[in-house]
Amino acid sequence: MQNQKLVDLMVETLDEHQAIDIKVLDVSHLTTLTDHMIICCGRSTRHVQSLAEEVIKQAKKVQQTPLSIDGEQDAEWILVDLNDLVIHILLPDARTHYDLEKLWSIVKTAA
Repeated sequence: MQNQKLVDLMVETLDEHQAIDIKVLDVSHLTTLTDHMIICCGRSTRHVQSLAEEVIKQAKKVQQTPLSIDGEQDAEWILVDLNDLVIHILLPDARTHYDLEKLWSIVKTAA
């Protein structure tokens, strides 16, 4: 599946399942690990788990098997790695604490 179509599908899935404050970051110019990141919040650990389950289910439907899934046990921050797209689903306090948007907005400068 084309990268942008996968991003759109995941945003749509998260939105349909009431994820909070969905942000898409293009990080292709910052890292070779992935092209895009989606960052969003769930209202509770159960909601975070449910959002991750839906993302995984929709990814598998389009033959995008996650490379890894981390954080399912505590469900304060679940990361779903779909290779060219990494999805971070966090509780609001964890999102504020780690401030991933700021971390990944760092501009590379010439040395």
